[in-house]
Amino acid sequence: MQFSLPIAIGIRYTRARKGESFVSFISAVSMIGLVLGVAVLIVVLSVMNGFDRELRTRILGMVPHGVLYADAPIQDWSERLPDLRNSAGVSGVAPWTEGQGMLTQAGQVRPLLYYGIDPTLEPDVSILPGHMIRGELDNLAPGEFGVVLGAILARQMGLTLGDPVTLMIPEASLTLAGVRPRLKRLTLVGVFEVGAELDATLGYVHWQDAAVLKRQKGRVDGIRVRFDDLFSAPSSLAKLAAGDYRPRDWTRTHGNLFQAIALEKTLIGLLLAMIVAVAAFNIVATLVMTVNAKRPDIAVLRVMGMGPGEVLLTFVVQGVMIGVVGVVAGSFLGLLVAFNVPEILAFLEATFGFVLFNADAYFISYLPSEPRASDITLIVGGSFALCLLSTLYPAWRASRTQPAEVLSGGH
Repeated sequence: MQFSLPIAIGIRYTRARKGESFVSFISAVSMIGLVLGVAVLIVVLSVMNGFDRELRTRILGMVPHGVLYADAPIQDWSERLPDLRNSAGVSGVAPWTEGQGMLTQAGQVRPLLYYGIDPTLEPDVSILPGHMIRGELDNLAPGEFGVVLGAILARQMGLTLGDPVTLMIPEASLTLAGVRPRLKRLTLVGVFEVGAELDATLGYVHWQDAAVLKRQKGRVDGIRVRFDDLFSAPSSLAKLAAGDYRPRDWTRTHGNLFQAIALEKTLIGLLLAMIVAVAAFNIVATLVMTVNAKRPDIAVLRVMGMGPGEVLLTFVVQGVMIGVVGVVAGSFLGLLVAFNVPEILAFLEATFGFVLFNADAYFISYLPSEPRASDITLIVGGSFALCLLSTLYPAWRASRTQPAEVLSGGH
């Protein structure tokens, strides 16, 4: 007997007949569960991929991949840049100074982490120039004590371009009036926005102005290095240090966040995969009930010459059909949502008047999504494999049906 008959019968069994409404209901529940499980798994993993991407491109695009420090502030940093720039895997180098203070303006007080940079070299090591929304990075001129602030920080303090703002440096100075904190008047010359927590805490000044603020007389804290491969930064930076510098890479400052996202993706993926597994194994119940209901039909087919292997194929086809429809529909639904997650969230926020991600509290202000072919392939392949495995036992039971026993009324 040709394989076309078992396939045709298996497809026919997927449709309900009179008196089989309960079996049809269980089959529909299995299919719907499979659709939802696959769709949710695709959407959640895509969102986790989106957070991973935003961490790499936004957060780690603003903070250094690595910084080389010396035992004391570096005077001849410009002479050291060419050798570092020509090292394997290095895409850019620039001077680096960092400090902390408090910004005060019209009764508003906010903490500030400021970086001293060279505006001409900063594009080689940072995405900052591409995220300026007001002013220009080149407005940072030495001796003018201009500052570029994040959009959230500037908004919280009510600042616009050209406004003065006072930086309170955590260092006491002795005056005729006694011990007072050091104060320096800065001028807002630019505003950047990357859509992350850095917009609320970060500022940039010219490296020469930073040297004055830190009383370093034209020296910098270290040399910032950007690598072609972000994940090679720890090992590559250690090689560049070679005993002359003290390396500090991004894994010390933001590595825990990246590891947390990777771990959450794995754990959530496993938990959601269980939903798919439960839906897939519901196919077992569907096929077992179908086999019990079709025992007379199976016996007749066996008498007419259908072999055990063809009976087995008949019920495998039925289970596979449920799995294929469920996986394909779930994949379509999941991808449809995954590619439109930011728009869907924006619509819900606008409609119901809530904000899910406040940039003041979270490292990102929207819900990113990045469907990846590798994840989709794994989800589709794994779900289909579970469905196929779920059909084997019921199909095997059907193939063991004895025609004489069924037709004689035995059990």
